[in-house]
Amino acid sequence: MGRTMAEKILSRAADAPDARAGDYVTARADRVMAHEAFTVCALQLRRLGIDRVFDPERVLVILDHYFPAPTEQMARGHVIARSLSEQFGLKHFLGHAGICHQVLTERGHVLPGQLVFGTDSHSTTYGAIGAAGTGIGLTEMTWVLATGELWLLVPPTVRFVLDGTLGDAVMSKDVVLWLAGRFGTEVAQYRAIEFAGPLAAGMSVASRMTMANMGVELGAKFAFFEADDVTLAYLRSRAPAASAGVEAFGPDEDAEYEAVHAVDVSGLEPQIACPHNPGNVRPVSEVAGTPVHQAFLGSCTNARLEDLEVAARILKGRRVHPATRLLVTPASQQVAVDAAREGVLETLLEAGAHVTASGCGACPGGHGGLIAGGEVCISSTNRNFRGRMGSADAEVYLGSPASVAAAAVAGKIVDPRELW
Repeated sequence: MGRTMAEKILSRAADAPDARAGDYVTARADRVMAHEAFTVCALQLRRLGIDRVFDPERVLVILDHYFPAPTEQMARGHVIARSLSEQFGLKHFLGHAGICHQVLTERGHVLPGQLVFGTDSHSTTYGAIGAAGTGIGLTEMTWVLATGELWLLVPPTVRFVLDGTLGDAVMSKDVVLWLAGRFGTEVAQYRAIEFAGPLAAGMSVASRMTMANMGVELGAKFAFFEADDVTLAYLRSRAPAASAGVEAFGPDEDAEYEAVHAVDVSGLEPQIACPHNPGNVRPVSEVAGTPVHQAFLGSCTNARLEDLEVAARILKGRRVHPATRLLVTPASQQVAVDAAREGVLETLLEAGAHVTASGCGACPGGHGGLIAGGEVCISSTNRNFRGRMGSADAEVYLGSPASVAAAAVAGKIVDPRELW
């Protein structure tokens, strides 16, 4: 019997040649990612008398959730994180390069078939290039920093076979929101997801990252796309040295799945997740006309160059509605540079958008775009829980970059196909 992607990766990482779903294994990390939480974990190591990490080459630290620092306390935390990274001899302190998942992927720090532990729940994003990424808590991360290992239950896998053609202004974000609405946010609870089929194979890495990122909103431990020619071309264009010799990676043809869902998304309407749950999804036609005070284009879900280009296409020659503010936060400094070179940022700025420093920004409600009670925000982010982006009395709707840009122009939720 063949193996799923999760079974293959954990078998190798745990040195357990035939690990199967339901087995417990102790797996060794290929990469460990920590954002501001590194300070907490490193200080705990010090308190335990530990002055090293398991492998300074495999640990990467990036400061993205609170950049620029919104408080003096957080600024001090950044200073401590830099100092501790030096003291522990880390080889990859990435500073303020952008959002963790975007930066690690675009720089080739994560490769197909690897196991990645991160201090962020959306570490499933690395599945876009065929890696097993999962978020862990501070206690677990402290242990992993010291030992490089963590015990895991090998998850069963749910496979979504995606077919069909997406219409104008319909994006991979609409597909994953539709899946959340149709199958629910627990369809893959402590399971792995494999996104497959003709539609998945035709997606760019940027589009795959959106869906893998939101795999955790379906409950997933890991969320994979096969590492195919698209993946390899992406990695070789950005990190030729790191990706040299890297090969395609995917499941065996005879792998066994807990469930297989074949879906055809032809004719799919843009989707909107309504407050206060990513699974509370409606077609845009059912919520069109909802006034919007803030439109946010950012986060590890949808702020890559591809996303900014879509927004610029809709905003070109138009203006942001006077009653609405549009915030654009590129996913990384490199994305911002590329968008500037292509004139994308110029188009957004001319339309009235406000472009902020690369980082998580408004998404987790830390700073850079909080919303007040009674306000409505449409966001390209992954979560719209009550109070996540500011006041508990505010409402957050989730949509694609096309839906966000269209709402910014109209001052209300509208079908982005009308402005395409």
